[in-house]
Amino acid sequence: MLGRSGNPTLNDKTFDRTGHGSYSGTDRMTINGTVNKTFITLAVLLGAAFATWNLYFKGNDVMPYVIGGAIGGLICALIISFVPRTAPFLVPVYAALEGAFLGALSANYESAYGGITMQAALITMCVFFALLVAYKTRIIRATENFKLGVFAATAGIALVYLASMVLNMFGVTVPYLHDSSLIGIGISLVIVVVAALNLVLDFDFIEQGADRGAPKYMEWYGAFGLIVTLVWLYIEILRLLSKLRSR
Repeated sequence: MLGRSGNPTLNDKTFDRTGHGSYSGTDRMTINGTVNKTFITLAVLLGAAFATWNLYFKGNDVMPYVIGGAIGGLICALIISFVPRTAPFLVPVYAALEGAFLGALSANYESAYGGITMQAALITMCVFFALLVAYKTRIIRATENFKLGVFAATAGIALVYLASMVLNMFGVTVPYLHDSSLIGIGISLVIVVVAALNLVLDFDFIEQGADRGAPKYMEWYGAFGLIVTLVWLYIEILRLLSKLRSR
């Protein structure tokens, strides 16, 4: 049985919501199909990101795209997570909204630290391929203890970020979380590692989904989970690099 995934969009209950029994032939989820859907989703996200990026550097106000992309992306992500059958229709929409948000965010970092976005993107891709190779060669195995550890670490980070958002409303900041001290850099580095390890769980989810004969639309769901993790990893790497640059 598929174990826990640190990525909240990918877990055992997801397969429960797809119905019972396995599918066959063209109705069955495949790894190649998921890879294709991931490339499509990534292309949509990058297209939207470049659009808001260009708007930012042309002097346009991109704040509506930041707010709309963040809120709209969150709504789409929640619907997809609870109703996986909507993935083929909503994942491209999610990618466009998330791309609009990410493009504006990246442009803001780029204006403050020239070249930082290219560095973050390259590091993200290198980490992705390194972990994919490590997973395929079984250097890293998604054991139950591994999944539990990543899940606990991811949940802990999510709670810290949530607490930070709530406290910020009252003018209180969480020590070290956002500063460029050595402790702050260390915290960001730990978060980057946890985000990266979630990729291993995503790979395992997709592989087991294909082995278990999940329905074809789960290819879009698997692509969605990978993009969620990649976006998180990229943002955390951006934050880490910005802290290093500001010292």
